[in-house]
Amino acid sequence: MIKTAVLGYGTVGSGVVELLKKNKRLFTDKAGEEIQVKYILDIRDFPEDPNRDKIVHDFDVILHDPEITIIAETIGGKTFAYEYTKKALAAGKNVVTSNKELVAAKAPELLQLAKENGVKYLFEASVGGGIPIIRPLLHCLAANDLNKIIGILNGTTNYILTKMIKENMDFSVALKQAQQLGYAEANPAADVEGHDTCRKICILASMAFGKHIYPENVYTKGIQDLTLEDVSKAAQAGLVIKLLGYAEKTTDGSVKIFVSPCAIRTDHPLANIEDVFNGITVTGNATGDVTFYGKGAGKFPTASAVGADIIHCTTPADVGKILWQDSDNSFVKSFQDLQFTYLTGTEIPVIE
Repeated sequence: MIKTAVLGYGTVGSGVVELLKKNKRLFTDKAGEEIQVKYILDIRDFPEDPNRDKIVHDFDVILHDPEITIIAETIGGKTFAYEYTKKALAAGKNVVTSNKELVAAKAPELLQLAKENGVKYLFEASVGGGIPIIRPLLHCLAANDLNKIIGILNGTTNYILTKMIKENMDFSVALKQAQQLGYAEANPAADVEGHDTCRKICILASMAFGKHIYPENVYTKGIQDLTLEDVSKAAQAGLVIKLLGYAEKTTDGSVKIFVSPCAIRTDHPLANIEDVFNGITVTGNATGDVTFYGKGAGKFPTASAVGADIIHCTTPADVGKILWQDSDNSFVKSFQDLQFTYLTGTEIPVIE
């Protein structure tokens, strides 16, 4: 029997626990033996929860239990999650995560630590929720020289933009509706200001281009200042506005990468991706454009990706694999040096 621990019992963590139980036979068949959640780490108690007996408050209980070989980190952030992940990898335990903030900030260090200890650090759930994208980049598209990635990587902002475009709804009204539906947080800054999209495009670009890209080096502009007039100007030009993460290799070896509202053709592969869905187009020199589409967030879509990584930890493949190298800010081309055509009367780039 394979015994795991789940760190964090919020939306994603509870989804992982529930999915492991719901699809128990499937997990057993694919891993070769039963996978059981032994511990759930959280600062809260859940006296009415069916998994209440698994709740622990001290990470050391998990760290020092030799039966625990796989840990699913769903806490988020760069504080406790970072500390626990380092300790777990150093102790020879595999770690899988949905934490894009931590991966975007610390992946080179954590991947190196996993290599040194012969374990895996996996993060399929950190980008795209239930959309398979990390492992396809690593394996399915491995024969390609990847040169461009463009993505709608945040469901909240895509929902807001859909309302603005389809229903002529003002940004503030659309945001309030997204919050009422649970798509946006009470503090939506990470989404609407583009930070969430930035972390995700950094992860994808780092994997595709072989060097780590730090979010603080990437020009990031959100949708909070977009107006219905901007939306109308795009429509009149036969274009549609989307918040994009954009990354492209340049001829001098650097990377052109940014996050911004962009105007794209109505026949662009990403133009008709609406509401809370995400879409990612990857361009390779053998495949051309390949587009991935699906639910980019949510309890079970994200839990699906975490669960897939748990299964992958039961196989010897990719143990200690370094996916990309560290780098400095010279790898990123300055946004001020980039040339764009802009939507007339705006600062919104037009992207082909």
